[in-house]
Amino acid sequence: MSRPRIVIVGAGFAGYRTARTLSRLTRHQADITLLNPTDYFLYLPLLPQVAAGVLEPRRVSVSLSGTLPRVRLVLGEADGIDLDGRTVRYTGPEGEEGTLPFDRLVLAAGSVNKLLPVPGVAEHAHGFRGLPEALYLRDHVTRQIELAAAARDRAECSARCTFVVVGAGYTGTEVAAHGQMYTDAQVRKHPMRTGMRPRWMLLDVAPRVLPEMDERLSRTAERVLRQRGVDVRMGTSVKEATHEGVVLTDGTAVDTRTLVWCVGVRPDPLVESLGLPVERGRLLVDPYLQVPGHPELFACGDVAAVPDLNNPGGYTPMTAQHAWRHGKVCAHNVAASLGLGGERRPYRHRDMGFVVDLGGAKAAANPLGVPLSGAAAGAVTRGYHLAAMPGNRVRVAADWLLDAVLPRQAVQLGLVRSWSVPLESASPELARVPAGAAPERRATAAGAGSGPGRPDTASGDAGRPDTGPARPAPDDGRPDGGRAGGEAAKSRPGGEPARGAPGAKPTQGEAGGEAAGHRTGGEPVKNRPGGERARNQPGGEPAKNQPGGEPAKNQPGGEPAKNQPGGEPAKNQPGGGPAKPSPADMPRKHATPGPGPAGARSKPGSAAAGGGAGARPGRAQGAAGPSSSRGRGRPRSAGGPRAEPPSAGAPAPTRSAEGVEPPPNQPPPGPDIAPGPVRRTDGPPEGDS
Repeated sequence: MSRPRIVIVGAGFAGYRTARTLSRLTRHQADITLLNPTDYFLYLPLLPQVAAGVLEPRRVSVSLSGTLPRVRLVLGEADGIDLDGRTVRYTGPEGEEGTLPFDRLVLAAGSVNKLLPVPGVAEHAHGFRGLPEALYLRDHVTRQIELAAAARDRAECSARCTFVVVGAGYTGTEVAAHGQMYTDAQVRKHPMRTGMRPRWMLLDVAPRVLPEMDERLSRTAERVLRQRGVDVRMGTSVKEATHEGVVLTDGTAVDTRTLVWCVGVRPDPLVESLGLPVERGRLLVDPYLQVPGHPELFACGDVAAVPDLNNPGGYTPMTAQHAWRHGKVCAHNVAASLGLGGERRPYRHRDMGFVVDLGGAKAAANPLGVPLSGAAAGAVTRGYHLAAMPGNRVRVAADWLLDAVLPRQAVQLGLVRSWSVPLESASPELARVPAGAAPERRATAAGAGSGPGRPDTASGDAGRPDTGPARPAPDDGRPDGGRAGGEAAKSRPGGEPARGAPGAKPTQGEAGGEAAGHRTGGEPVKNRPGGERARNQPGGEPAKNQPGGEPAKNQPGGEPAKNQPGGEPAKNQPGGGPAKPSPADMPRKHATPGPGPAGARSKPGSAAAGGGAGARPGRAQGAAGPSSSRGRGRPRSAGGPRAEPPSAGAPAPTRSAEGVEPPPNQPPPGPDIAPGPVRRTDGPPEGDS
């Protein structure tokens, strides 16, 4: 008899605890599979310290395979669930699709950012639910302080060092508290204009900070924030967001380049696809965390509306404390339903209190209902986090110790760009990468949409028109960071990216891929930085048509070329014999006769790639035939019509400072594209740079 198959969707607090407890209870009597987009469990309460530079990202990331014995990890995002066929469809990190059969399914997909219908928020704000968003915020805040210190205009300096956080709940309060400390430390190294300092604003429509917690905790947190200089405004929120700032509900206009959205969360959109009864987006379950009418389906964590037996008629709130306890009870009930020991138990909880880390030695806590503040609350808060973390405790404690005695490193790593962490993303734990399709799927016809199943964005993004090429604009320091094009269909994860999209497989003449000889990011040609200097470049051997060198045959003072007035006519010119076909004119095996497409590929060193002064001599085939094909003739485009020979007195071909002038439809390289350091050789290219 085969062993029962248990599939757990999601490795948050609830999913991770369920998998760990089931691994201990079943002991090889069941096959446990954990489906998750990442290979780590993220300890969310310490994420604000990652954004503030206190902790390194790996400290709050606990390895799943290293801490979950007897559990099979499958990387991917669930696209849909077939309850009748008892299978889960998923898409892997490289676009591959698969299915997982199950006898018991635990749905613990967690939550995503909650987006309100406020104009401009989706375009100019960023959430705070995953490591990519925390890393982006750290880089962005660091950059704004550095730009503000260097700004000559006082208004620009004020806008760049103003940071707006919307939502005074658990996350927003900690982000504002840690952020104010981080920017104050930076200003000591980058002095501002006289009388200016970083300004953090905390907004919420609620009447007080931390409205869902004890009132004494709320007063303690607000007092600490105001002492540090945070502008706390209760009963106020954002009415509209623009490139230059925000407009508040009280009519105040605030110039800023940073808008952090911590309003709240909503259950994962996967719940809506099941077609089962929900309560405010959460799947209704009984006190045993089982979906009524479906004995094979369990749900826990933020996606489950679990009845609160201590508060009849209510449901447990969406907090990490409840999700962690859900997981343990759910594991026992799943094992009991399979006859693997034990009995079912309902979920009951006892409030153990809450802790809020306000940075440094300050915190607000009420363990077991005892209100604490100051250093005592700070010690209790950090002790609680160390005890609750399933791993990395020593590393976290070491980082706290180093932060207490050493200054923080305020540097921009640039690992996460603004357009890769949009607020409307339904997967905040993953940075958006347009090249989400598998390599074998990238060659499909243009216009192919994203894969079936779960969309890669929240429902608010559905139906938005394609905005054209999805190449990201340079991150100019604004909250949106030039994220235009993030809505383009082909730049979505799971779909075939457009050729102009970031991360897409570019053509050889495009920057960032297997580049042609004159493109930035490819194998540098002789007239590119990092490569051997061309003969007509400063510091190299002068070419024959340059001052100081031997004059070329078609230049004044030199021997006239055969296709120039006064010289022997070329064989393909009037008065000359027929020219022998050059290798470039011979039909290639798979080439299409006649003019080729504008984006036809070209090898480095061919006429299309190196037709400028830096082309390899003897490889460029000029339009004038063999007599002018010794590296000095005018190149013709690969696959295109042959260029006309230059006439006497005609201006030379237009050249840029770095070689041949790029086509007018070629976008300039963005800030994410750097020149490749690979040195040119005579062999094939060494690979993508």
